[in-house]
Amino acid sequence: MSEPLQERINQAMAELEATQAAVARAQADLSQASATVRSKDRVVEATVGPQGELTGLKFVDNKHQNMTGPQLAASIMEAVQQGRAQMAQRVMNTFAPFTRPGPEGSVRRGLDLDWNRIFGSALDGGNQNGARRSGRNRLRDEIDEDID
Repeated sequence: MSEPLQERINQAMAELEATQAAVARAQADLSQASATVRSKDRVVEATVGPQGELTGLKFVDNKHQNMTGPQLAASIMEAVQQGRAQMAQRVMNTFAPFTRPGPEGSVRRGLDLDWNRIFGSALDGGNQNGARRSGRNRLRDEIDEDID
């Protein structure tokens, strides 16, 4: 095996090991992460874990006692959806460096992740209007609509 090829293989292995270590650190950091959000009416406080799971729910100062069931449900849903959106954004920011190619001369190409597929409605805070969809998904939607 020629020396330049062996050097490139060694460099690629070192980059792979460094990337694996960085991903493991990011995963460990995120496993302890959470987002706590209050509803706009400041009645409900929801805590959401790194996978979008509800880990805590608090009714602030018993303000919920003067609400109807549907009002309280709306406040809960709003807080949970905002928490999920915050956690999704945090995960995306944490893993963003792995989606970009490495520096000049690097063998790292970067991952092509479909964040909308991974997080779904969490990215838009639960809004179904698709305002924050990527251009790729909007185009896919347009293509699907044309087929009908």
